[in-house]
Amino acid sequence: MAYVLLALVLVGVWLFCLFDVLATDEEEVRHLPKFGWFLIVLLGAFPGAGLWLALGRPRRSLVGMPGAAPRPDAPKGPDDDPAFLRELERRLRGDDDRT
Repeated sequence: MAYVLLALVLVGVWLFCLFDVLATDEEEVRHLPKFGWFLIVLLGAFPGAGLWLALGRPRRSLVGMPGAAPRPDAPKGPDDDPAFLRELERRLRGDDDRT
């Protein structure tokens, strides 16, 4: 039973790495072209997956971590949108003419 579980985990990690290579933008891949990493992970299986995780996967800053710069394309909540806040304030005052 333990061998089956270990095999499922290893196959899951390998499939994750394979799909992660395919989903990563070409500009974000490190050290090799994206197609090269795809072949390494596909044909190299578990060592290839380990190499992808260690050397090829893009480094992404974690949101909220000290020193991590916020991404400019990150979605903002409605409470960060000044236009939304003005509209909300107008509705709360009762200036809403759409009744």
